[in-house]
Amino acid sequence: MTQSEPGAGLQPDKPNAARMFDYYLGGKDNFAADRAAAAAVLQVAPWMPEAARQGRGLIARTVRHLVQERGIRQILDLGSGLPTQDNVHEIAHRIDPEVRVVYVDDDPVVCAHGRALLADAKTVTVVQADLRQPEQVLGHPEITAALDFDSPVAILMMFVLHLVPDDQDPQRIVATYRDGLAPGSYLALSHASTDVHPDLMSRISAIYERANSPFVPRSHADISDFFGDFVLEPPGLVNMWPYTEPPSTEDPDVARTGYSGVGCKPQRS
Repeated sequence: MTQSEPGAGLQPDKPNAARMFDYYLGGKDNFAADRAAAAAVLQVAPWMPEAARQGRGLIARTVRHLVQERGIRQILDLGSGLPTQDNVHEIAHRIDPEVRVVYVDDDPVVCAHGRALLADAKTVTVVQADLRQPEQVLGHPEITAALDFDSPVAILMMFVLHLVPDDQDPQRIVATYRDGLAPGSYLALSHASTDVHPDLMSRISAIYERANSPFVPRSHADISDFFGDFVLEPPGLVNMWPYTEPPSTEDPDVARTGYSGVGCKPQRS
């Protein structure tokens, strides 16, 4: 779940947000630099591995909701990150094997792993592209071959927008994606927030300054703006873990350091 520096290839000596996340989940697709940076984060936020696992559960619930309850059959997963257990297509295909899923990430290691895992998949595509360039993503030939943007599509932006700094205009980026979707489409996102523990989040941000991506938590109001005129599904933009037990920590509020929501593009009037 990362967006790296433009034009950056494999950089094993520089911490990588996706590989750090892999480390939090107990994976092995990480380098010494990733482990060192992740260890620094864990000194500040020892609950991060549990939060990462909770995040995977949040993605699973979101995908099941979109496919089973809202009838979505096309999913564009932006900043998908390294493959792990219970990937988006696996969750969706338990409900309907014909759901088409496109994973997008600009990290070459992420894409190489994804393509190897999905070599025989017929309804799943892995594309190396930069989500910060929405016009290129929406017009990418592999993506337009897999997805019909004249029909409803669900875009997932889970745990990725807080890796896009303000000077890259994330509001414009997300608005461009919203504008490219048909009515009845959905935007699902989760995002770290400064609302509960701003000092803690500032310390985490400082550690990510040496990684390939910054860490930019935002307020509830700023995160709400990403949905534009999309209609938020109940219960709205809420605490990131509304349906699960919070991670074990001396301060339960530390687990509540982000928000998640799902919005639907209204029909044209």
